[in-house]
Amino acid sequence: MITKKENKKVLLGMSGGVDSSVAAFLLKERGFSPVGVFIKFWKENNSCYRSDEQRRAKEVCNRLKIPFYVIDAQKEFKKEVVDYYLKSYKGCETPNPCVVCNRKIKLKTLMEKLQELKADYISTGHYACLQEGSEGTIKLLKGKDKEKDQSYFLWDIKKEWLAKIIFPLGEFKKKKVKKIAKDLRFSSVEAEESQEACFVGGDADDFLKRNIAPSPGKVIDDRNNVVGEHEGLFYYTVGQRKRLGLSGGPYYVLAKDASSNTLVVTKKEAKLYSKEFFYRDANFFSSVSFPLEAETKIRYKGGVTDAIVKEKEVTLSSPERAITPGQSVVFYRGEEVLGGGVIDCFE
Repeated sequence: MITKKENKKVLLGMSGGVDSSVAAFLLKERGFSPVGVFIKFWKENNSCYRSDEQRRAKEVCNRLKIPFYVIDAQKEFKKEVVDYYLKSYKGCETPNPCVVCNRKIKLKTLMEKLQELKADYISTGHYACLQEGSEGTIKLLKGKDKEKDQSYFLWDIKKEWLAKIIFPLGEFKKKKVKKIAKDLRFSSVEAEESQEACFVGGDADDFLKRNIAPSPGKVIDDRNNVVGEHEGLFYYTVGQRKRLGLSGGPYYVLAKDASSNTLVVTKKEAKLYSKEFFYRDANFFSSVSFPLEAETKIRYKGGVTDAIVKEKEVTLSSPERAITPGQSVVFYRGEEVLGGGVIDCFE
């Protein structure tokens, strides 16, 4: 819950969408002095953003009579997010660009501008909550809207940032946020929510094909029989069933072998389930002792599963389908986000 803090200056990342627009309204309503910051991201075809997104963000700031700044982060975004995205696919992983963007671009950019613009806090339109713990520590919690909760994408931000962040939408349901925007007649209420990576100009598969050279190879089944040819391992992800182009199916992608450029498939969906996997690049918001008992989430829209977490390994209480290298694993204790990591491989 955000509390009233008269005249505290808050840098708010604004995308031109309904969430950040309502966040600006809520901050001002509760006594803060918000400053709208539109960050230009790289976008395919030399277009880092759609002009109407910046226009809508500026329009909201004008309506609320708050300052509006534009920060050009195209170069940084291309290097830290887009290049990472393509490198991960080339390395036979399925990356999560939103996690990287929050850590290395979106929140980082706002934090870097904090002192320059003499602000007290930063803010975004994420559906997540913060809570003060013992000895002044700050806990990251799930958003109250369980369908929209975005804490999964925030596991990798720096723990010292938490004391400087406000999430105005954490206590709200998306339905209520849309109603506020509609009542205020914000044009952002009509904006479509992005379903793909924001920098992709169209279909994600087509984007990969345009940016990664094709490298055809064999498709083998789980008994080592050659059953076809693939277009390039980057085009497939673990658990995929559609668009395989194989006769005699259905087949499911079981694994990708980069060393032999081979795609491994199976007809037995049960083989996609596993209880154990490794993870890397861990980030925890407080000190933890291993082995750690935690609720674990391996994909944004998935549920949580009890698990035993070691320093680099996770053992789930029940098997999960298609544990995918490159995706995020996030650890929870009830509503609290303990931390997370990048899924490395599974056994």
